[in-house]
Amino acid sequence: MAKKKKVTKPVTKKKTRRKKKKNAAHYVDNEEFLEAMCAWKVTVFEAEASGDSKPGVTEYIGTCFLKIATHLSYRPNFIGYSYREEMISDGIENCLMYCSNFDPEKSSNPFSYFTQIIYYAFLRRIQKEKKQQYIKFRCIEAAQHKQSFMNWARDQNLVSRESSNPAGDYCKLTALDIANFDAKTKPKSRKKKKTTTKKKRTTRGTLDDAFDEEK
Repeated sequence: MAKKKKVTKPVTKKKTRRKKKKNAAHYVDNEEFLEAMCAWKVTVFEAEASGDSKPGVTEYIGTCFLKIATHLSYRPNFIGYSYREEMISDGIENCLMYCSNFDPEKSSNPFSYFTQIIYYAFLRRIQKEKKQQYIKFRCIEAAQHKQSFMNWARDQNLVSRESSNPAGDYCKLTALDIANFDAKTKPKSRKKKKTTTKKKRTTRGTLDDAFDEEK
């Protein structure tokens, strides 16, 4: 009798469920952060009632400020700046300045509240730094040896040789940045105010009227 051939079933790989990565926004637990802020606000109210100075934030709250500022600085619109550490410092400083304004009765999302504070602190720092770069740009433009300085910058590969605005590129300013600062620094034309001289009215009476008033 002929032997039966064994039929081998194709091996199928078991499907493995991949663990979903946690959202980057959850590097700070919002509920735990809210509880810490509420507990700290209670100590602030107690200190104000007893006339004591306002207590500082806890180490956990300070760590949350640092994490939010650091992660926000990694966004594409902020990561390219060389003064990113100054931006983070400004964000934490602003959080410490305005943390007592957080009201748990109005908002239950301290993460979003302090993210917004840090975001605008970043924008203010960028504007300050660009203003200083604009001053440097104008000094280079007004310098007598501007061309030799630009040649040196090209030799050091600090500026592209094909750049149409080498001084602006060296100061890391776009044409739009320069135009905006130029518009702000232009002296405003003052309109001359018209001076109107009012004539004093003099009332002249007769001698009879003067004698009548004395009577």
